[in-house]
Amino acid sequence: MAVLQTIRVKFGVVISIIIALALLSFIIDTNTLESALSSMSAKYDVGKIAGKSVSYTDFQADVERFNTISEIMTGTSVKNEQQQEQIRNTAWQSLIDKYLFVKNAKAAGINVGEAEMVALTTGDMVSPIISQNMMFQGENGYDPNNLVDFVKGIDSDESGRLQMFWNYLQNTVYTQEFYAKYASLFTQSDIQNPLMLEKTIAENNNTTNVEFVMVPFGFATDSTVVVSNSEIQKFYNDHKNFFKQPASRDMEYVVFEVVPSAEDIAAVSESFSDLYDEFATTDNVKNFLLKNSDRPYSEYWYKQDELKTVSEAISEFVNASEPGQVSSVITEGNTFYGARVMAKSSRPESIEVKIMQAADDATEESLKAQLEETSSMQMTQTYIIPGCEVLFTAPVGTPLFIEKTQYGRLFAEVVSKSEPVEMKQVAIFQKETTPSKETYNTFYAKANNFAVLAAGGYDNYKAAVDTMGVYSHPMNKILESTSSYGAIENAKEVTRWVFDNKAGKVSNIITVNNNYFFIATVKKINKEGITPVKEVAPMIQNRLYAEKAAEKKAAEVKEKIAGMNDLQAIAEALNTTVSTQNDVAFASMMSQGLDPKFIGALSVSPENKICGPVAGSIGVYVYKVLGHDTASFYTEDDAKNFAAQKNQYTTQMILPVMMESADVKDNRARFY
Repeated sequence: MAVLQTIRVKFGVVISIIIALALLSFIIDTNTLESALSSMSAKYDVGKIAGKSVSYTDFQADVERFNTISEIMTGTSVKNEQQQEQIRNTAWQSLIDKYLFVKNAKAAGINVGEAEMVALTTGDMVSPIISQNMMFQGENGYDPNNLVDFVKGIDSDESGRLQMFWNYLQNTVYTQEFYAKYASLFTQSDIQNPLMLEKTIAENNNTTNVEFVMVPFGFATDSTVVVSNSEIQKFYNDHKNFFKQPASRDMEYVVFEVVPSAEDIAAVSESFSDLYDEFATTDNVKNFLLKNSDRPYSEYWYKQDELKTVSEAISEFVNASEPGQVSSVITEGNTFYGARVMAKSSRPESIEVKIMQAADDATEESLKAQLEETSSMQMTQTYIIPGCEVLFTAPVGTPLFIEKTQYGRLFAEVVSKSEPVEMKQVAIFQKETTPSKETYNTFYAKANNFAVLAAGGYDNYKAAVDTMGVYSHPMNKILESTSSYGAIENAKEVTRWVFDNKAGKVSNIITVNNNYFFIATVKKINKEGITPVKEVAPMIQNRLYAEKAAEKKAAEVKEKIAGMNDLQAIAEALNTTVSTQNDVAFASMMSQGLDPKFIGALSVSPENKICGPVAGSIGVYVYKVLGHDTASFYTEDDAKNFAAQKNQYTTQMILPVMMESADVKDNRARFY
């Protein structure tokens, strides 16, 4: 009985919900119930592609698969945040290709057959995806035998990683063929025959010499120009697609940054000074820095001024010092530095080497013959095979063995070296002041005090801002992908809270990067779709006002110059002056500093006739074309390059247009 009672207490709510859903299924239409459940589950989807929902679980499985592929390709499992984001983007793109692009390409009549795939992977037209892969390179570039050996080894690979990688390569080749063929539908159909080419060149070589007067609109508002609400509404109804918006939030936040106190800085300064004599005299600098410094010992050789990226003062000291000399304590902000010059040498910045693996039983003579056929590579201090540092001091043209590297035994020869420059090895003792526990607690208490005062709603939040005299940061239209607030990065937790709460809510303390305490409030929820008319009405009003004011100004100018046929007299009547512009070219409209509407009108106006007024973007123009000329600055190559640019733009827009048409939803920002 006790067990039954426990079940009733702990699971009573769950059982009630299940019973309620069962009862609802009898009284609610099945489609309605399915739609409701779907909207609930959609919260846990990373997106939707061509009607197919992509769950977080499925997407994460794809991400893990691409993680494995990345490890196979790079040989390392260590990835920074940017690399992880690239992998997630690759996984998402693969789903776009699978559920949208390839299907659309097939619907357009495109296909990639089995025989074609054989030719692209192992046949006589191998895809660059295969031929440029480092795993299949030989001494002279792509070696098909390496590919054959790889494929043969798949069956004996119990981990399944090689099969996964091979599937990835084949699928990439397959997908890229669809892209190439689909793009060719556009590029090959955009034909420019000789007549079209000739016309394009002629039109773009037309220039105009013109005299004109311009009456600027000015900045004062004309109270007689009125834009009605009905005009705003009509423009809005006619151009709704211009006002699409993603889901976003308007919010405010207060942030308390935990910074070291004066006591914290003094404590680190004292500790640093106590250790400084040991840093200056120890024979084991590497071990000392390992135990005491924020910066470990490095055997890197620094050129003159290269240490400016660390500290200007350290750079100046090292430039002027010899091995064995130690700087005084250098303080910059909350960080303390010391520098000790360890060595000086004249060294090349880069070397060209030939290098290869050497079997233990290989003779030096046989290796020399193989090395002769090996391609050379460039090495620098930052781009080097680990363990090969000795090559920077090795003589040119003398082969040598390099023992016990992570790649085994190597055989190498320095082919050439850059001109030597003076470099120094430097040990840097660095200690940055971090807030103490007491300081951390002090700032947390301030943040907590604000959170207590602000709890309950936006009015309380604003009162807390006034009471504590802190600054509230407003941010409008933040997206679900927002991860930075000002200079504070990796603040996705703040965004998640904002999107998970209603307008008027105030958060508890949200800790970011262990040293920022946020308290946020939601001011407004902007739903995905068309922006409401009241929000865009000011923008529409300004546009319609500018158009109406331009029309009115043009009408006023027309009335003032009625019957006039002399441009100088027109200028006097309009209280302005006559300007002259030669060689105005329609082909280079934006580079001439003139109003585009004015340039367009010039290109089709008759010669020696007063024309206008033309209402442009900045003023009203009255003008006389002095002559149209044909130049030769726009060449056939220019026309062909422009056509190629249009083709490239067209192919780049294929996938975005498909995604818009299929209403693709990318909600990954909710989870990453």
